[in-house]
Amino acid sequence: MSLLFFSMIPENRETITDLEENNMKEMNYDTAIIGGGVIGCAIARELSRYDLKICVSEREEDVCSGTSKSNSAIVHAGYDAVPGSLKARFNTEGNRMMRELSKALDFSFIRNGSMVICFSEKDIPALNALYEKGVKNGVPDLSILTGDEVRTMEPNVTETAVAALYAPTGGIVCPFGLTIALAENACDNGVEFLFEMEVKDIRKTEHGYDLISEDKVIHTSYVINAAGVYADEFHNMVSEKKLRITPRKGDYCLLDKEAGTLVSHTIFQLPGKMGKGILVTPTVHGNLLTGPTASDVEDKEATGTTAKELSDIMVKSAWGVKNIPFRHTITSFSGLRAHEDGEDFVVGEVPDAAGFFDAAGMESPGLTSAPAVGVYLAELIAQKANAKKKEHFQETRKGIVNPQKLSFEQRAEMINKDPSYGTIICRCEGVSEGEIVDAITRTLGAVSLDGIKRRVRAGMGRCQAGFCTPKTMELLARETGKKIEDICKNRTGSNLLTGKR
Repeated sequence: MSLLFFSMIPENRETITDLEENNMKEMNYDTAIIGGGVIGCAIARELSRYDLKICVSEREEDVCSGTSKSNSAIVHAGYDAVPGSLKARFNTEGNRMMRELSKALDFSFIRNGSMVICFSEKDIPALNALYEKGVKNGVPDLSILTGDEVRTMEPNVTETAVAALYAPTGGIVCPFGLTIALAENACDNGVEFLFEMEVKDIRKTEHGYDLISEDKVIHTSYVINAAGVYADEFHNMVSEKKLRITPRKGDYCLLDKEAGTLVSHTIFQLPGKMGKGILVTPTVHGNLLTGPTASDVEDKEATGTTAKELSDIMVKSAWGVKNIPFRHTITSFSGLRAHEDGEDFVVGEVPDAAGFFDAAGMESPGLTSAPAVGVYLAELIAQKANAKKKEHFQETRKGIVNPQKLSFEQRAEMINKDPSYGTIICRCEGVSEGEIVDAITRTLGAVSLDGIKRRVRAGMGRCQAGFCTPKTMELLARETGKKIEDICKNRTGSNLLTGKR
């Protein structure tokens, strides 16, 4: 996620008495998590196993609104990280957890396997070194394939590929589905989500910390900093040992489902200094994804795509996979990775700020690592707080039913019970009115067009919401009781309509 923040604590900052006089709303929690991305939500879900009062503070109107929504959607096998690093540990642990977690929380995950290809005999030693790292990290069933073996498995890999590292435990996931599932389950287990609450200041107190927003004060014993590209700035508010996170921007091209079967595995190229390079992969929804580029930027909100970077994707992806039909590109997007100067995750209690825990520098493989990081930090805090596990923890969560995945008989029965499931709103993705209503009215329901899109894919198809937006807005207005001109694309202020004439 991303959080806007006013740089350093001012010398003449307000006292708590001043805050009370300014009618600041005060709230008390045992643990407060800053950031509603996949890391923050994974921690929240695991912490909700314990008898603690927990909140998640998120500056946007929904979870999964920053880096967690704009990435490669890859569950990495774990061969790339430096052995002994936190990245190596949490990557392999998170990978092992993903299958059972997807069953328990009902989100899409496919263990499709991955290949890292090289294009020159002189690069095979580097491929072997990657294999050795994977073995040290505990990645199972790795093997080195010849170019011919690669093309037998993936006919559209180019003739220039001479070898590949094959990792059958690599996978693909829906990052929206994973994050939302974690958040809903955490909420069902008692975690409070405070949306559009932008943390501007953190203050050490006698009993813990105060998180200050525009009109609220959170009093909490423990803080978990899961603020994505802004995690360094929150860390630096409380610690003398400073962190520095550089946003690393990556552009992507998403192709129509017509191109989704071009490859069945995730195809990487031998990684370089800036990361794992350009990949080509199917998605769990049947599209084809290519990217990302890698460029370090200063602006932590710089998520615009550029023609040059998109052109680089087209050129470099073609080195590994031929016949990519970029004419079927339906959208492009950009995301920011939180690259910390130390080249590793920063996870744990800050040495000179007791009770303040970091989950910082969570760049790739952050998505894969999230479940394991959640368990690790939850156990640390529960032990420190001497918290007991709940007697009744809701382990599972059911997602929104997609009628297209049912048998004809099951779908007919569903529509007979509720005719709204027979009314198609998004023709590109086949999304019904019933699914959209479920997305709005369920736990942590959508309050924006983007929130609906991430839950049921209305607006994700070829026309990119060109036809379904008006009806979706009407449903949002009807179900939330808002005026239609108050319906937003995402955060407050992103209105599509300015009023009636």
